[in-house]
Amino acid sequence: MKMKPQLYLPSLWLVPLLRVTLLFFFLLLLVLSPTKTYAQSKSISVTNLLCENLSNPIGLDVKTPRFTWALISPNRNVMQTAYEIRASKDMSMKTAVWTTGKVASDQSVLVEYKGTPLESNQRYYWQVRVWDNLGNVSAWSTPAFWHTAFFTPSDWKAKWIKVGFDEDTLNRPSPYFRRNFNLKKQVRSATAFITAQGLYEARLNGKRIGDYYLTPFWTAYQKRLQYQVYDVTNLLQQGDNTIGAALGSGWFRGYIGFQNNKNFYGKELALLLQIEITYTDGSKETIISDENWKSSTGSILYSEIYHGETIDARKEAKGWDTPNFNDSQWAGVRLADYKGELLATYNEGIKKQETFKPIKIFKTPKGEQVIDFGQNLVGWVQVKISGKAGDKITLYHAEVLDKDGNFYTENLRPAKQKNEYILKGEGEEFFEPHFTFQGFRYIKIENFSGEIKPEMFTAVALYSDMKKTGEFTSSHPLINQLQHNIQWGQNGNFLDVPTDCPQRDERLGWTGDAQAFARTATFNRQSHNFFAKWLKDVAIDQAEANGAVPFVVPNVLGKGASGSAGWADAATIIPWDMYLAYGDKQILENQYESMKAWVGFMEKNSTNYLWNKGFHFGDWLFYRPNDDNDGRAAVTDKYLIAQCFFANSTNLLAKTAKVLGKNEDANKYATLLKNIKDAFMKEYMTPSGRLVSSTQTAYVLALNFDMLPENLRPQAAERLAENVKSYGNHLTTGFLGTPYLCHVLTRFGYLDVAYDLLLQETYPSWLYPVKMGATTIWERWDGIKPDGTFQTPSMNSFNHYAYGAIGDWIYRVVTGIDTEESGVGYKKITIKPHLTTKLTHAKSELQTYYGKIVSEWKTENGKTTFNIEIPANTTAVISLPATSLDDLVENNVKVSQFKNAKFENGRAVFEVGSGKYSFVGGAGVR
Repeated sequence: MKMKPQLYLPSLWLVPLLRVTLLFFFLLLLVLSPTKTYAQSKSISVTNLLCENLSNPIGLDVKTPRFTWALISPNRNVMQTAYEIRASKDMSMKTAVWTTGKVASDQSVLVEYKGTPLESNQRYYWQVRVWDNLGNVSAWSTPAFWHTAFFTPSDWKAKWIKVGFDEDTLNRPSPYFRRNFNLKKQVRSATAFITAQGLYEARLNGKRIGDYYLTPFWTAYQKRLQYQVYDVTNLLQQGDNTIGAALGSGWFRGYIGFQNNKNFYGKELALLLQIEITYTDGSKETIISDENWKSSTGSILYSEIYHGETIDARKEAKGWDTPNFNDSQWAGVRLADYKGELLATYNEGIKKQETFKPIKIFKTPKGEQVIDFGQNLVGWVQVKISGKAGDKITLYHAEVLDKDGNFYTENLRPAKQKNEYILKGEGEEFFEPHFTFQGFRYIKIENFSGEIKPEMFTAVALYSDMKKTGEFTSSHPLINQLQHNIQWGQNGNFLDVPTDCPQRDERLGWTGDAQAFARTATFNRQSHNFFAKWLKDVAIDQAEANGAVPFVVPNVLGKGASGSAGWADAATIIPWDMYLAYGDKQILENQYESMKAWVGFMEKNSTNYLWNKGFHFGDWLFYRPNDDNDGRAAVTDKYLIAQCFFANSTNLLAKTAKVLGKNEDANKYATLLKNIKDAFMKEYMTPSGRLVSSTQTAYVLALNFDMLPENLRPQAAERLAENVKSYGNHLTTGFLGTPYLCHVLTRFGYLDVAYDLLLQETYPSWLYPVKMGATTIWERWDGIKPDGTFQTPSMNSFNHYAYGAIGDWIYRVVTGIDTEESGVGYKKITIKPHLTTKLTHAKSELQTYYGKIVSEWKTENGKTTFNIEIPANTTAVISLPATSLDDLVENNVKVSQFKNAKFENGRAVFEVGSGKYSFVGGAGVR
């Protein structure tokens, strides 16, 4: 007989005991289990992991890299209280090279690696988690990586090679190199290390290596040469392989500077290439450039940066970069040498960026066939074309048309800016240059008899691949276009070095232009590594004997071209600007001796602390009105300018010394600064505070650098404002006065005058070129005159970023985003917008290492709304126009309830932590 299954029921007295027991274990699990981590991963997370300011960089020769991350949280007032980093040779983090443990710190920017010594050519992975002040801990971030380069010269096994045949020294066609090799095993990883004396483009098994252009970029070649590192694992195959490279003259031996100058760094091009291969079984092999390579020429018949490139497709040896090619007719190679330092590329490389299609194809009154791409850009034009063998197409490049609508190239000076393509006659063919670039909006087409169709042409912008960080927009369309022009002026002139212009026979790293624009550059794009790299060249090219800084860097103008006030001060101004923008003390440390040497040059060349000798550019390209009657816009005394920059650089050096803990130096330069200002007042100022030069620039510099006693500054500012008004609210400043003009007016209570200058639409002004159709910043205020004629052709670039320095004022004053010196790099943020009745809306966004900052104001129906966003792990002091602390309300909370709130000078000033805020007030604009 089967028994029915019975449900076992405990005695009734056991039920409460079981309930208590289960509750106890549940509470114990809450305490001991990592549920907090799970919950908090939704409250706080880590993003934007950077190693040496780069995302997953390949090829860092930095032995102690620094790590940066940003926090994301929906909560307000979030601060990091601790972090933990772990690094490993594998993504699973099992092979640890560094574990910090929990570190009590709010530092999330530039945290230095302190693990076991790093190895050359090794990929490392790292991740981080953080704790915040609200009791949350994040999950571990997604692993990021960095790949090391070579740490010692002995890591290089490759040999420098050059062609083994007699070169055509007149046209200098591009040399080609190749080598076959066989891999008998399956490849797990492979890394290529490549550089050249000249420019190179490397290929592996028929495919281009990497997406950089104009490599190895431009440095002070006589002392140092960059190499690039590429992951080429996917380009290799088991069995036969071919590595190849073509070289171009570039900056190394091409035409550079003025007076038909060439071969500045050398006459012969050379290649250095090494591939490090690791097989799946763990064994390794190295492929190097050596005597076993072959050399020849190919389709690139001629290539110069200024003059362009000629490509004859009939000359291309088909398959030259693949294993099956017969190279029996190629010559061998000879060994070459290089005496300078080889270093890995630290900054972002030049890459292809935006593309543009023709917006108009037309014939000029002269009958020229012209294409308009609608944007003045830097790069080249790609062509897709069909025809017979030997047919050609010639492209000339220009920035503007003349007043009659004809193609205008007189401002290019000797630069030809010409690309020529000769067809091989095999269906549709594709052409683009390799070792040149052009500055242009228009192209003129010659030597082509077929129909010109828009789909045949694509303009490609080239510039250093710096991440876009800032954006500004407003209710004023012309200001928005000005912002666009500022950004594109930077794009076109930031090709590894900050060039002055990208089209004529110059394209040099003028130091004066760079220092004027550097702070603006940091708002538009991530300029940290770009300037860190270039500043090292500034120090290298600086005269060892006396500390004079060249006019251009890299210096291709010679030893005597140095020491001009406002130009050489790039050595002090830019390091400080980078420190403010990015919070990087290392830049100050790296440049400190250079900064000291430049201040030392000025001090040695002064008499009783008065620097009044030597050559100076002065307030370059200032407006020259017809003022013979009163002289109020006369040329600013160049030695007055020099004395002002002498003081400014000394002040920055004293502040730098203090930041670096060099207190003795800080005191020394503070004393020197006082003596410099005293000498200025004795030489250039009357007892009542009038300056010997009555120009806008004279008063701007004296006020901006605090050269006058405090009690005499208001009357000097009034003179400046009256000068501006006397010209009908027009500026008369040049390269040195313009960057500070609106800042000084704002500082001394003339905001309305500053806005009048910004919004002025007639010449000279920022908006005059905009009204004339500019899409970049012009070199001159009147590059094109109101009657359509041109300024002096020999000095008239239409893509010249210096006057774009007004962008700094737009960000820091119009929308008021700034960083405090006590919390650089936007750790401590200032939001202090300045409103005007001439605008109803303005908004800036800025991506910082901590995250996005937003400052927006909108005036409507007598009320103003301020939308502000502060990233996690930062704090901000907000200063908004108001009638009282209770006038502004945020989410039904009066500002008077905010931390340290106070009312001063018509503004509500208070502190906030991270978060999004929307303040509404009835103050409007006053």
